[in-house]
Amino acid sequence: MRTVYLDNNATTMTAPEVFEAVHPYFLERYGNPSSMHSFGGKLARDVAVAREKLAELLGATPQEIIFTSGGTESDSTAIMSALATMSDRREIVTTRVEHPAVLNLCKHLARTKGYVVRWLSVDKEGKLNMDEVRNQITDQTAVVSVMWANNETGVIFPVREIAEIAYERGALVHTDAVQAVGKIPMNLDSSSIDFLSLSGHKLHSVKGVGALYIKKGTRFSPFIIGGHQESDRRGGTENVPGIVGLGVAASLALQELNPAGLRMRRLRDRLQKGLLEAVPRARVNGNLESRLPNTLNIGFEFVEGEAILMRMDDKGICASSGSACTSGALEPSHVLRAMGVPFTAVHGSIRFSLSRYTTEEDIEYVIREVPGIIEFLRSISPFGRENFDAACTIH
Repeated sequence: MRTVYLDNNATTMTAPEVFEAVHPYFLERYGNPSSMHSFGGKLARDVAVAREKLAELLGATPQEIIFTSGGTESDSTAIMSALATMSDRREIVTTRVEHPAVLNLCKHLARTKGYVVRWLSVDKEGKLNMDEVRNQITDQTAVVSVMWANNETGVIFPVREIAEIAYERGALVHTDAVQAVGKIPMNLDSSSIDFLSLSGHKLHSVKGVGALYIKKGTRFSPFIIGGHQESDRRGGTENVPGIVGLGVAASLALQELNPAGLRMRRLRDRLQKGLLEAVPRARVNGNLESRLPNTLNIGFEFVEGEAILMRMDDKGICASSGSACTSGALEPSHVLRAMGVPFTAVHGSIRFSLSRYTTEEDIEYVIREVPGIIEFLRSISPFGRENFDAACTIH
């Protein structure tokens, strides 16, 4: 049975070039880059090269990059640093559709530390209301944390504009760009963004490595305190294989940014058109224009997402019903609920996320197989069959 992997917003395949680059650091170049001897010390240069490559992808300087264990650590580091350095302010502004790494941290800080969290709403297309953004950011706001692109719908937020508003009010700005880095262009040098989080395994590097961009001049308080690694900004022995792999992945992403983006958008649109034409009572969740080129979230009415995923898995099709970090929950997606997606569709919404390795054959296979799965599930569900027939009669 073939495998069609369309769950790249959860994790990506390690690029062959990354695998080849990383391999020697386990068996041959396994030293500690902080060592005095040359066997380990020369690895410090490899770390520096990786930092340069990542900075080039972000439009930043190498000195503005620190390496972390992944997106969640980077998110926590940025937000906790902002609160520590802006200790006279007690407000956080964020959105209701953030990744759990930000969402749950903000809830925790409100519950245990007494911070006031101002939650930004989204409309039915998953877009922010900029008037609400302006009203919610005040002179008491310590940090504004808004994701660059939503991990479930792919909707892109105007983080640059939000950063300018926050800058005028003296607040720091963090963006979780885990899904955006390597998929759309970004030039942080020309922005007012103070912190940006990213994760290696979302752009064809290995798991367990990420990075945090800290704009030059931004006050910073370390989250992990230990040795003098990362210029005293993040203690702990460097994950050299992961860092080297992330550097290679960043170079590949920069080279492929435009051609891969256009190709993924074309395949994504073909998948969207094929499924909407073949499956009655299906809808796209999220804005059709301002979204990542690789992401498609479709709500299939009157059927359960878990059942769809299980049937697709039987056909070798890998997708998701939401964030991989909440896939064990039976509750509908907090993102789709915040968007007001109708009850008939919110439970049956599936996220398809492509990569530069997705093929036309993959897409055509999904278009052939998924409509029959939806039809079958509706036919065996009393709720689905009754409501589907009624809805089709009305329309």
